[in-house]
Amino acid sequence: MTTPREAALKVPQAGEEAPKFKAQAYPSGEHSLDDFAGKKNVILAFYPKDMTPGCTKEMCDFSADLAKFDDAQTQVFGVSCDTLKNHEEFAKKYSLTVTLLADEDATVAKAYGAVREGARMANRVLFVIDKNGVVQHVFEGMPNNAELLAVVEQLP
Repeated sequence: MTTPREAALKVPQAGEEAPKFKAQAYPSGEHSLDDFAGKKNVILAFYPKDMTPGCTKEMCDFSADLAKFDDAQTQVFGVSCDTLKNHEEFAKKYSLTVTLLADEDATVAKAYGAVREGARMANRVLFVIDKNGVVQHVFEGMPNNAELLAVVEQLP
């Protein structure tokens, strides 16, 4: 018998409508997918944990290239199950400018199949969502920003 922990995660695929989300953000406010409908593409970069080496590198790289993503009409979000307080400490320690979504109860991660039921950390998976709310690309792991920029620059 398969338990929910063993069940396959339902990860939205290219061409499917992206699950709606709403989450508290650092440095401020609350963001939802609807905020960007018709205006900007969205990158949701799920990562396991603040302050860890791979996650730090990924969020520092996004921060360094944020203006390029903005020029490509793309909003980048780092998403983990950490708290807003953890995100604040993380952002200040590494001078991060990328917006970090606090998904403490893993609601967003579950909707995107980025975390198994009962898990405390998200898997490293990245979604490129177009202005119409459709998933255009799914990347496992940590793609480089040049590759991501090439993808979003091709979107209408």
